[in-house]
Amino acid sequence: AHTADVPEAEVLASFLAQFYAEMPAPRQILVDRAVPDSELLEEALSEKAGRRVSIRAPQRGETARMVRQAARNAEEELDRRLAETSTQARNLREIAELFELAEPPKRIEVYDNSHVMGTSAVGAMIVAGPEGFRKNAYRKFNIKRPETAPGDDFAMMREVLSRRFARLEKEDPDRSRGDWPDLLLIDGGKGQLSAVCEVLEDAGVHDVPVVGVAKGPDRNAGREVFHLPGGREITLPPNAPVLFYLQRLRDEAHRFAIGAHRQKRAKNMAASPLDEVPGIGPGRKRALLMRFGTARAVKAAALEDLEKVPGISRTTARGIYDYFHPGG
Repeated sequence: AHTADVPEAEVLASFLAQFYAEMPAPRQILVDRAVPDSELLEEALSEKAGRRVSIRAPQRGETARMVRQAARNAEEELDRRLAETSTQARNLREIAELFELAEPPKRIEVYDNSHVMGTSAVGAMIVAGPEGFRKNAYRKFNIKRPETAPGDDFAMMREVLSRRFARLEKEDPDRSRGDWPDLLLIDGGKGQLSAVCEVLEDAGVHDVPVVGVAKGPDRNAGREVFHLPGGREITLPPNAPVLFYLQRLRDEAHRFAIGAHRQKRAKNMAASPLDEVPGIGPGRKRALLMRFGTARAVKAAALEDLEKVPGISRTTARGIYDYFHPGG
């Protein structure tokens, strides 16, 4: 930052020093121009690496062609990033206009739920802003409150949002860290929107705009209906760029929620009733499964069959049998 009045060669030298303070330096660094005090920088990098590090600005040959190609690649990538940033800024301006926000949002949070018949239920939050998707800010919520009925999407969304805003109030009450959203997008229509508005009301949050994104007729992408508090509904032309952007946000939240659900489901499936039996470690668990095939078969096994398993003593076999047949 603030490099407008600094010669480019000095900027490059400063960048090299900062970059290789964090990264291991290679034996040879190729640059496109002479670097001031390169001998001192080489000495410092060599000492840190524990071996000779050289800095070269080749003028001809294959190495010079490599540097020129790297410069072209960097320029193209910078142009692409600038174009993306410009498009992103336009999308955020259009969102502000569409949903009557005071200014383009710097932090959009998008929420979705995933479960199969109420099992392995998770809620998911993704975050987007001027720089694009902020994946390090994504969060998943294992649905765990007893009062949240399995498969109740409204209750799931209420739990997720109430936990999210309780944490915000605790960790950033004065909103100084940039963690508070400027816009909430919820996957769902009037019902979900109403559930979320209740949560915000209970939390005393009155200044975070919320929009429900409902699929159109026959769940048709491009015919989404955007629900706002107060009953207002918005539809957009199917070719509107801002609609494509909103669809991307919704689809990213859905992708993340599905992934979180699959992870939880796999973890739940990996758990076994044998994990709860006292005295059964990984080795004995393997021996039992090798002998009987499934935990269900172990549970149904007769005592004398358990005693025949290699590595299972008569005392351990009795413990397993008694665990699955209390009082028997």
